[in-house]
Amino acid sequence: MIKNFEDLEIWKSARGLAKEIYRLTSDQKFSKDFRFRDQIRSAAVSIMSNIAEGYERSDNQEFVQFLYIAKGSCGEVRSQLYVAADQAYIAQKNCDELTQVFKRLSIMINNLIDYLKSSSMKSPKYSGSNHSTGSIRFERI
Repeated sequence: MIKNFEDLEIWKSARGLAKEIYRLTSDQKFSKDFRFRDQIRSAAVSIMSNIAEGYERSDNQEFVQFLYIAKGSCGEVRSQLYVAADQAYIAQKNCDELTQVFKRLSIMINNLIDYLKSSSMKSPKYSGSNHSTGSIRFERI
């Protein structure tokens, strides 16, 4: 049952990935490249923030817009991970593993976008009745 954005699996996943990006960028080599470190951190936080903000909006169209921004931030982080590997800030293996996880999150976000675009409900937050979407079930607050 989804009552808040914190209940969304995509938000939980984005939160965990932001935490991992912060841990990764705390390494001495990475942390000295202030601008790049801040950019990748910002992009990672943007994912979870846009999911949350979109969920709190009043209709599907706005939620979808914010989900597209979150999806774009997933791509941004993946791109930055390649730069981090090229600069030897992270091992190529770490880069490969993390880019796969961000790709999976991007797919999850896209699946929710597709669902919301085909759904007749107004918004998960403000829907008048329960809606089931397989593993996603929204409830009125």
